[in-house]
Amino acid sequence: MKIRIDVSGGPVTATLDNNDSSIDFVKQLPMKLTLDDYASTEKISVLPKPLSTQGAPAGFTPSVGVIAFYAPWGNLAIFHKGFKYSSGLIKLGKIDSGLEVLARPGSLEVTITLVDE
Repeated sequence: MKIRIDVSGGPVTATLDNNDSSIDFVKQLPMKLTLDDYASTEKISVLPKPLSTQGAPAGFTPSVGVIAFYAPWGNLAIFHKGFKYSSGLIKLGKIDSGLEVLARPGSLEVTITLVDE
């Protein structure tokens, strides 16, 4: 599953994993979000509805470019720096191109859509 994140400065493309959480995320698209800086490591935004955690591991260690769902807070997280193992973090996919656009400081207004493959 491919998605596009439209943001001022250019489009960002990503590939989502085939898991229950990612499928649930796609069902909410298209969506408009404000991505805010968090810990100088990621951009985050609360999702309109929490995603399924069925079959998800207890957590994982995110790397640069990972798109994830942080179940305890109900938020989307896009990592522009690597981070430590985090309980409750579920990998949704990975950025294919344009990560530098999301790594800029400050809040970003984005629209996320599913791309027909």
